[in-house]
Amino acid sequence: MAINTTYDPATTAQALAQSFTAGRQELLTRQSNAATATEKGLTALGSALSTFQTSLLSLTGSNKTITANSAVFSDTAIASASATATAAAGTYTFFVEQVASPHKISYSGLTDFAGGGSLTLGSGSNSFTLDLSTKTNWTVRDLAAAINGDAKNTSISASVVTTSTGVSELVLTAKATGEANAITVTPSGAASGIDAKLAAKLGAAPNELTEALDAIVHVGSETGTAIKQASNAFNVIDGVTMTVTKAQASGSSPVTLTVASDTSKTTANAQAFVDAYNKLKSAVDALVSPGDPTGGSAAGTFAGDSGVRALRDRLVSIVRNTGGTTLASFGIIANRDGTLGVDNTRLTKALAANPTGLDTLIGSTATGSASGIAGQLDSYLDLWSDSAKGQIQSRRDAVSKLQIDLTSRQTALDKQYDSAYARYLAQFTQLQTVQSNMSYNTSLFDALFSSDKD
Repeated sequence: MAINTTYDPATTAQALAQSFTAGRQELLTRQSNAATATEKGLTALGSALSTFQTSLLSLTGSNKTITANSAVFSDTAIASASATATAAAGTYTFFVEQVASPHKISYSGLTDFAGGGSLTLGSGSNSFTLDLSTKTNWTVRDLAAAINGDAKNTSISASVVTTSTGVSELVLTAKATGEANAITVTPSGAASGIDAKLAAKLGAAPNELTEALDAIVHVGSETGTAIKQASNAFNVIDGVTMTVTKAQASGSSPVTLTVASDTSKTTANAQAFVDAYNKLKSAVDALVSPGDPTGGSAAGTFAGDSGVRALRDRLVSIVRNTGGTTLASFGIIANRDGTLGVDNTRLTKALAANPTGLDTLIGSTATGSASGIAGQLDSYLDLWSDSAKGQIQSRRDAVSKLQIDLTSRQTALDKQYDSAYARYLAQFTQLQTVQSNMSYNTSLFDALFSSDKD
């Protein structure tokens, strides 16, 4: 009788080694997949929270409000304006006598010069001195570059203009407007090392391209009280910033500034708040969704996580504030699924009755003065999103530790697999050798007895 020795010891050893580690490998794989899913879920949650908080800051941060006012001049070529929610509605008149301008001068006919001496430049309260001994030879462009690159220069910009005749002009422009910011240039003089011709040119009166002027605005009419300042931006009405851009001719009619509620922008801001909240709500809902096995919908990463479900419930609780005035009072309605919607008609009517009510309700996320719904949302979400001690970072740290442990356990299990495989391979290789020998001996006996019979 022949003995079957056709099996492969390697394949058999592999199958037995896999069987030996299968249970532990299945557990490790399941835990590793869960850790990876948790890591991805935390990234998605962190991104959703960050996006919402950024949107909230853009709407309710420092000097930002949901409610908007408009400020419009009768002639936008003369001036423009913007208003915060605290600006009082009304009509104001102004006459713009003069707009502020930055000082701009030039020095023509400059040529290359030898290094030496120094050059002191100034504008307003800022002045700085260039050491011209740092180079053997200077060009006009070298000089402009040195002015622009000086660490102490915060007030002047320099450029070089080459005329059609090939003559270079050094142009200096003050960075700030106003009479007090006129540019001064003081060379060290030929005796101190600076080229005499250069010193003469820079020490002489420059070509004045633009005079340093203050802005002058009269309240009411051309003969009204004058307001003079270095900047073209005026804050003479609470909550309103107006910027003058063009002087009026003497005898012209004053321009009118109208400050009023901007319903369309307020509605757009309210819708932006709602959209940002709904996007966050949808992202969290997807993460805690129980799924629908019958419909083929998989459960969310945090379907069984009470902490993330509490996060979702807290978001809903904050925006559904039931004490006193609510978002619903201003037409921001909560839907059955927890998302929000805007009833523009109801919002407009509520704002007409209470212009600052929506701002008071939604509040601010400004540092040090957080308030209202926005302040509550931002403060609560910080408990999750804080990069140092928030829930998301804490969970990431825990997942990272778990993944390190799983990697270590996988390495140990791989060694056990390799050991089992080597052991089984040696055993079945030896067994195959024994079987082969037995088969050979059996064949010899069969041949011997077959010969005797013959």
